[in-house]
Amino acid sequence: MNRVLITGGGGFVGKAVLKLLRHEKIDCAILGRSRYPELESQNVVCYQGDICDKKFVLATAKGFDVVFHVAALAGIWGKSEHFYNINVVGTENIIEACKTNRIRALVYTSTPSVVFAGEDIQNGDETLPYSEHFLCDYARTKVIAEKSALSVDQNIVKTCAIRPHLIWGPGDPHLIPRLIERGKKRRLKIVGDGQNLVDITYIDNVAAALLLAAKNLLTTGSCGSKAYFIGQEQPVKLWEWINDLFEKLDIPPVEKRISLSAAYTAGRILETVHKLIIPNKEPIMTRFLAEQLAKSHYFSHKAAHSDFGYKPEVSIEEGMDRLLHWIKNRK
Repeated sequence: MNRVLITGGGGFVGKAVLKLLRHEKIDCAILGRSRYPELESQNVVCYQGDICDKKFVLATAKGFDVVFHVAALAGIWGKSEHFYNINVVGTENIIEACKTNRIRALVYTSTPSVVFAGEDIQNGDETLPYSEHFLCDYARTKVIAEKSALSVDQNIVKTCAIRPHLIWGPGDPHLIPRLIERGKKRRLKIVGDGQNLVDITYIDNVAAALLLAAKNLLTTGSCGSKAYFIGQEQPVKLWEWINDLFEKLDIPPVEKRISLSAAYTAGRILETVHKLIIPNKEPIMTRFLAEQLAKSHYFSHKAAHSDFGYKPEVSIEEGMDRLLHWIKNRK
C-alpha cells in the first residue's frame, strides 16, 4: 500500500482511517467537500471538491493505489435527489476513477441498513438479501451504491464493502451528541419493550476493519466482491446501553415508553406534516427510526474474522471510558 486516497476524509470515520494510516507511515490524502484547516496544519494533503463532479474525481484520484470510499450523505431525512446524487452518483464516479486510474483496491464503507426491512435481525450474516422495503432514502441509495461497488470486475479493481453498525466514540458528531441533547431535554422514549439487541461499533475498530480489508484486497484478494458486517464483541441491549451512558453523565434515565405501533404511526404523521409544511426540518420521529429503536438488529462477524482477521481491538468497556473522557473534556 503506497498512496491512499480517503473520500470523506474530514468526517468522523474518515479521520479515524487517516489517523491509522498515518500511524502506519502510509502516504495518504483526503477528498472532501470542505476545507479542513486542522488537517492541513498537520501537512495532510486535502483535495476540496464534490464527488458528484466526475471530472474533478477522475483528476484527483490519479497516482493512488488504494481508495477508501467513506464519503456519503447519511441520515433519515432530506431530499431524495441529494441522497441519490452523493451516495449513488458519487460512488459511481469513484468507481470510474478507480478503473480509469488503475487503482488496485477500493474499500467501500456501507451500512447494515441495506438489509434491514423492518423485522428483527438476530445474528444475521452476509447471506441476508438486500432489503426491498425502504423507509428512508439513505438505506435505498446505499443498496444501489453497494451493489455498484461489488459488481466491479475484480480483474480491474479489487473491491469489497464493510458494514459497520452504530459507529460511536470520541469525536462522534452524530449519534452520541444527539442522544445527549435529547436525553437532557427528556425527549427520548423507549420504543417497544426495551429488550432489543443491537450491534454497536467503536470508531477505532471501524478504521482497523477498513485497513484489514484493504490489505486483503492487495494480497490474497479473498474478500473481493464481498460485503462484511462488523461490530463489537457482542450486541448490547440498546436502551440499557443508552441509560448506562446517561447514568455516567448524570443525565436522567429514559423511563417513558411508547409502543412500536404508536411510534410508527406518529412517524408516519410527522413525515407527512414535515413534507408539506417544513420539509427542511427533520421530524423527531419517523417510521424508519421507530423500527430501528424497537427492533433487534445484530450480526455475525465470523466472515470478517475468517477472511481478513477482524476482531474488535477496543472493547465496549474501554470504548466507553474513552468516550466519557472525551465528553467530559470537550470545551
